[in-house]
Amino acid sequence: MTDEQRPSMAVIDLVSRATGVDPLELEPLYDVIDPDVLDTICRADGFSSLEFTYAGRTVALQAISEGVEITLDGGTQQGTETLGFAETESSD
Repeated sequence: MTDEQRPSMAVIDLVSRATGVDPLELEPLYDVIDPDVLDTICRADGFSSLEFTYAGRTVALQAISEGVEITLDGGTQQGTETLGFAETESSD
């Protein structure tokens, strides 16, 4: 999985763009939720949704047919991002 496909990285990027704060200046995501768990749970069979607060914003992740939709609410700007998980693992 590339950084662009990781829900944890997408959350940081979306919050950064919505707040106008550099990603390196945001509070660490791991203070709110374990990024590895976030990345793993979003790809797990049976995942439907997850909601948490990060940097004063409500972050919602919802399973959709193409992958995961991430929405951001709170403050003056809102945002949405969709991550597709259509890649297949290559066999050596």
